[in-house]
Amino acid sequence: MFKTNEYFDGKVKSIAFETAEGPATVGVMAKGEYVFGTSTVEHMTVTSGAMEVKLPGETQWKTYREFQTFIVPKDVKFSVRVDGDTSYRCLYK
Repeated sequence: MFKTNEYFDGKVKSIAFETAEGPATVGVMAKGEYVFGTSTVEHMTVTSGAMEVKLPGETQWKTYREFQTFIVPKDVKFSVRVDGDTSYRCLYK
């Protein structure tokens, strides 16, 4: 069955599932700023709302809107901030 995950005192929640492309999660984030760590390459797609993202080695935040994807390398930390409830899909490669 599906595995659910909860982070940052319940402000980020996700459900894990399998796709034809590999393991994935769909989730939601409440307004706030977060730092995530990766153990695989992650393809993050915003599905509702917008995310400001600062990837490793970057000095500027970049905004990703609905249906835009960014790729996060393996074994790094990256920062995300959202102005309101935002949903996403993360595909693990």
